[in-house]
Amino acid sequence: MKLTHLTSASLLSLAMLTACGQQEAKQETTVSVQPEQVDAERIKAHVEFLADDTLLGRDTGSTGYQIAANYVISNFKQIGLQPQGDHDTFEQQVTFRKTFLEEGSATLAVETASGTKELVFKDEFLASGSSIEKESFVQADTVFVGYGIIASDFGYNDYENIDVEGKVVVALTGRPNDLPSEEGAHIGSGREKIRHAAERGAVGFITVHTPKRNKVRDFSVSAKYASAPRLSWVGKDGKPNGVYESIKGGAYINHEAAAVLFEGAAESLESVFEKDTNNEAVKGFALNSKVTMAKKSRHEEITSPNVVATLEGSDPKLKNEYVVFSAHLDHIGVSKHHGDHEEGEEVDSINNGALDNASGVSILLETARLLASQPAPKRSVLFVVVTGEEKGLLGSSYFANNPTVPGTQMVANVNLDMPLILYPFADVIAFGSTHSSLGPIVESAAGKVDVSLSPDPMPEQALFTRSDHYSFVKAGIPSVFLMTGFKSKDPNIDGGKMFKDFLKNHYHQHSDQIDLPIRWDAAADFAEVNMMIGLEIANGDKRPAWNQGNFFGKTFAQ
Repeated sequence: MKLTHLTSASLLSLAMLTACGQQEAKQETTVSVQPEQVDAERIKAHVEFLADDTLLGRDTGSTGYQIAANYVISNFKQIGLQPQGDHDTFEQQVTFRKTFLEEGSATLAVETASGTKELVFKDEFLASGSSIEKESFVQADTVFVGYGIIASDFGYNDYENIDVEGKVVVALTGRPNDLPSEEGAHIGSGREKIRHAAERGAVGFITVHTPKRNKVRDFSVSAKYASAPRLSWVGKDGKPNGVYESIKGGAYINHEAAAVLFEGAAESLESVFEKDTNNEAVKGFALNSKVTMAKKSRHEEITSPNVVATLEGSDPKLKNEYVVFSAHLDHIGVSKHHGDHEEGEEVDSINNGALDNASGVSILLETARLLASQPAPKRSVLFVVVTGEEKGLLGSSYFANNPTVPGTQMVANVNLDMPLILYPFADVIAFGSTHSSLGPIVESAAGKVDVSLSPDPMPEQALFTRSDHYSFVKAGIPSVFLMTGFKSKDPNIDGGKMFKDFLKNHYHQHSDQIDLPIRWDAAADFAEVNMMIGLEIANGDKRPAWNQGNFFGKTFAQ
């Protein structure tokens, strides 16, 4: 019945439309180019879907993640974006090698003049599986290289006059205190340290946990995650990325168990720790110990897609350049409950990741809708929703190394990760904005919607190297990572306090879910700021550039 009725009604309205002639049709076209208003309810609907229990925490490679990816694709199609993944689809498939350390297989023995000491796994040392070998073994002399960093710009070379060929390198965790936060986070990263050791012929790498580090993160906390599998993306050559075949063994040693390595050396570990704690220079020297490390590993292969879409630019020439918006879709899946509970009580084991990072993806979707609803900007806009961020920025690293548009034509990256939309923010933080011309662009764009730009309020967290824009930086692309600032429009709300409370009590916890007091008006404001930044870059006369003499510009510029 309804169908017949509907059809008759439709025919009637069609007849009336035809009778109205051309004028009506003309009116309709002028209305359709009015840009849409930012819609807080849409953002809320996206977050509710992506942070729902059905998706089981969107773990990389899981069915829940794939459902989330399908949802993003469906929205991109509805907005009218073009697919920019593999083979004219919206998906760029990423293959991961999942590496497991075989239980009970990791051993580490230290041989000195006074005998051999076997260290205890998890209590005294940690190790992960090898992504290239099923059985690993290394036995070699050790050498201490301070922090194991090289940074000529800042006058550091911990390998100067030290021969590490065929040896196991021993380095402290962390970095010298006088390095700037963002540059220091890159220079002092584990990946950079291992690269330097491998390039100089080392066969193993041991990191020593320090008392200074223990104040920030207790060794026992790291030990909890020691058995978790590790993921690495696999390149077109079938090899896992970022792995050095010459490094045959590695370990992370508790500060309380590492003294044996320094037995009979020119300086005791106690003296080295004192220098580290007091921010005095730590220099390397020869050690009189030999280590034997062994372990067994097994591998699985999983795939998980990045989702990539384009809004084509309007300028005949500039449309071949792309402004990239990124956000990670994955979260940490299901985990055991950390607190105490009564037996038989139902326990929440799902990490829904409402703010990390369902909020970022939802704001990206609303940004895409807003941009698609108005006349196209000069440059094209690329939306990259990535997998594997929680596993070490893997999806974005894969995309930055295997982009689906020419790499040199990506002019800037604006990354959205964990916008804390819990209070009416009055400012934004754009990590990375001090390194390129993106700083003034972000400030100008945000200013148009009465939002100011503030410097990093937590430099000690080194957030600059902890989200996906860092993958784009390493590909030479000026990038910013956008977060809500600490200032609040409401004088009765302390934004900084709420931010820190979230980090302490909800970040990577089961409580990061939709029942948090999320301010959807703040989410709408964030989408508006984000869109304004995108427009400013996309319509700018010049593409963003690294600042003159900037460390990241010099290190990675295309």
